[in-house]
Amino acid sequence: MKLFGSSGTRGVVGESLTPEFVLRVAKAAGTVWTADRVAIARDTRTTGEMFVNAATSGLASVGVDVDDLGVVPTPAAVRYCEDQSIPGVVITASHNPPEFNGVKLVGEDGVELSVDELERIEDHILTEEFDVAAWDEVGTCRSIDTANDDYREELLATVDREAIAEANLTIALDPGHGAGSLVTPDFLRELGCEVRTVNAQPDGHFPGRESEPVPENLRDLERLVRATDADLGIAHDGDADRAVFVDEHGDSISGEASLAALAAAFLEPGDATVSAVNVSQRLVDVCEEVGADLELTPIGATNLITRIRDLWRAGTNVPVAGEGNGGVFFPNYRLVRDGAYIAAKFLELVAERPASEVVAPYQDYFNVRINIEYTEEAELTAMLNAADEYATEADATPNTTDGYRLDYGDAWVLVRPSGTEPKVRIYAEGRSEERATELAEGAADALRSALDDL
Repeated sequence: MKLFGSSGTRGVVGESLTPEFVLRVAKAAGTVWTADRVAIARDTRTTGEMFVNAATSGLASVGVDVDDLGVVPTPAAVRYCEDQSIPGVVITASHNPPEFNGVKLVGEDGVELSVDELERIEDHILTEEFDVAAWDEVGTCRSIDTANDDYREELLATVDREAIAEANLTIALDPGHGAGSLVTPDFLRELGCEVRTVNAQPDGHFPGRESEPVPENLRDLERLVRATDADLGIAHDGDADRAVFVDEHGDSISGEASLAALAAAFLEPGDATVSAVNVSQRLVDVCEEVGADLELTPIGATNLITRIRDLWRAGTNVPVAGEGNGGVFFPNYRLVRDGAYIAAKFLELVAERPASEVVAPYQDYFNVRINIEYTEEAELTAMLNAADEYATEADATPNTTDGYRLDYGDAWVLVRPSGTEPKVRIYAEGRSEERATELAEGAADALRSALDDL
């Protein structure tokens, strides 16, 4: 696909993402979809309203009515689409910096569109083939102000509310100024938790921290956990489809460790789970111990969703799946990454024992990630050529499912271009931090040398 990446389309506002482009996406989606009504939602980004207006105009121009949900977490928008059996347009750039925004398309079943469906829409965007409505048949727009409340009520009905309440947990919460600010604080309180917050006012400038919930951005949350003697810290990204954690000591828990803990809790023999090619050895070990199958895909939610659906059609149960970035699926609940639900399922484990003990069996590996930015296609091409040469010469057989992954037994390294940002990402994992750093820096040096030679 030229326009849609591993999780919708994103770009810097005013550069690669403009109102004109979003209008064309909406016109194309409205042309392809058979629905006469579509939901539109957004996160807290300052440009969200502008793009909602553009998308609304695009849909109306092809005769489609719009339900404007306002600022809601992506999983709340998805729930609304499934409940109303209508497709949706979500304006969000998830974890990207504030200058970014994006478009995510959701089907009437409440699931992100498949690659085939996105390609159909993309064809209409590129050819500008739109079913423009006559002046007296254009769509209308109405505001819906209940999506967040309905979403929260469903969450409360689908988790073990009693067990969490009985544990008398104190929670430190950092929604990162995103859409989760409007739902997760009240949700946790209704679960019976004492909640303390930081960065919990909706603000699309993300003044308190960058949107991506990685350890270096969670120092305030770590301090809040220690200051309040909290049992757990929880952080979201901009659209609250991810949840990452800080243990009761104020130490960040890697997303790979929390995914492994959740998988160990909910997988049974004969089940399958799905992850991406950057999967941690932690999850590999859990699957071997449980007797569950592990299916690997290219990185990105769209790819995981497609594989989960394939497994369903084959009659395979997939109770949990996801990536090590805090984006976990519980497909039997809903086929979407849902930060509040992920948090609640982890709280069910913490209700029984401290967070540090929950993840203790999965702390034996260290992860390093390096991002190398580029500004021109020539730079990207040079880095990918260097990655290919590096992988070919390595003392390991490359896995090219998505980029170049080299497994060494005690450690692995993966080089791949980002699907949402102008970056090449390098992931490495090892049994020691030194080993992971060695592999990551070795690959990064090869790519940097290629840039220097341009």
